[in-house]
Amino acid sequence: MIVLDACGVGALPDAAAYGDAGANTLGHLAQALGGLELPTLGRLGLGSIIDLAGVPPADAPVVHGRLRALGPGKDSTAGHWGLMGVSAARTLPTYPDGFPPEVVEIVTSISGRGVICNRPSNGIEAIEQCAAEHVRDGSLIVYTSQDSVLQIAAHVDVLEPAELYAVCARVREALPPAYAVGRVIARPFTGADGRWRRTDGRRDFSVPPPGPTYLEALRQDGVPVHTVGKVGQLFAGVGIDVQHPGATNAVAVEETTALMRSLDAGFVFTNLVETDQVYGHRHDLPGFHGALQAIDASVAQWLEMLGAGDLLVLTADHGCDPTAPHTDHTREYAPLLAAFDGHRSRRHDGVLADVGASVLAWLSGRAADSLPGESFL
Repeated sequence: MIVLDACGVGALPDAAAYGDAGANTLGHLAQALGGLELPTLGRLGLGSIIDLAGVPPADAPVVHGRLRALGPGKDSTAGHWGLMGVSAARTLPTYPDGFPPEVVEIVTSISGRGVICNRPSNGIEAIEQCAAEHVRDGSLIVYTSQDSVLQIAAHVDVLEPAELYAVCARVREALPPAYAVGRVIARPFTGADGRWRRTDGRRDFSVPPPGPTYLEALRQDGVPVHTVGKVGQLFAGVGIDVQHPGATNAVAVEETTALMRSLDAGFVFTNLVETDQVYGHRHDLPGFHGALQAIDASVAQWLEMLGAGDLLVLTADHGCDPTAPHTDHTREYAPLLAAFDGHRSRRHDGVLADVGASVLAWLSGRAADSLPGESFL
């Protein structure tokens, strides 16, 4: 199962409440670039899901459609949780005006350092604007976004990554329920004299899922669960046997391919982050397209590796429309492409949890009555 991070395919009915009326990440990307070149995804049926310039409807698509969220939110936590059959009972707290003194005090008391920035910001922008002060006096760069996140950035020469992770882990534990953001994110960076660069050492410290998930159902049935990239962190490790690295798409693709070659059975749950983190938030349209083309080539390789007992699911967690007036995530449908031996060319529109239900049906041959979702198999 591969999550193409932020590759939404049209605004959800309640998108206006999130400031995202009319959002359409892949649709607007294709329009702005005069068409996309994605031959493998196109053959599977990406252009059969929505009108997509450059990607016509497939002659014989796999199972394809659009999936909607059951719960609130438009970030990676909400999306990945939703795919595995759980959503937050309430909207996790956000801080459009920066964090209140109570939260700032938690960070300062745990770290022994001051706090600067403390406002919603694009991560690169926050570092570029505050890095010089941070390096000068050691204060931590703390920022947020429209999502329920508390991000802490520190130069590797000011605070070693291991120390930064320890601070973030303790902040995660110390946040009281009223301020329990979905994720505390460590953002180590390097560089000097205005040439700052985030490292690949990002680490997410998530609040645990608020209920049972399809991951736990799989493990109960003895199915090994492997995650690649930030997926394991988004679930706080709950229901997961092994977490594999994947800070970049190249590493995540390499890890996923290696698992496909080495595992006799099990579930591999991969996030490809760069369409969101590197290109979506920065409104880098050519870069976004380039990342999709690299994914397209990887999917072609994976399709050749599929055996009779294998299922490949491609989907997303939310949108990040690179033509939107803001640089945050967008509340959108996720695409669905599901390839397996003997598939029928048909459309399936449903909820994100249908993916979890289908994975459990495929690997365990059963449904989970306590979890939402219907198998599309």
